[in-house]
Amino acid sequence: MSFQKVGDTAIACRRFVVSGKVQRVFFRASTARVAERLGLRGMARNLPDGRVEVLALGPEAALDSLHAWLARGPPLAQVDRVTVADESADPHRGLANFRTL
Repeated sequence: MSFQKVGDTAIACRRFVVSGKVQRVFFRASTARVAERLGLRGMARNLPDGRVEVLALGPEAALDSLHAWLARGPPLAQVDRVTVADESADPHRGLANFRTL
């Protein structure tokens, strides 16, 4: 697992790819609201094949909470699968907030 320590908090970075009915159901906007509430930085974007990619950087507990939320998604979504991969936090340290692309 890749992480760096900021103060007493370990900061990790994870890439999630969400499959199912996850486009045109406010998935990215809802993800951004949840991620901001959890204190995460990163981005959510639609992929050409109908999936949504989420890159999130922050405390491990917050990333775990985001993962649990992504498995359900917003009310109009139907999530079939969430894959997750650890990423190096170093290239993403400059992310100032959570945004949708």
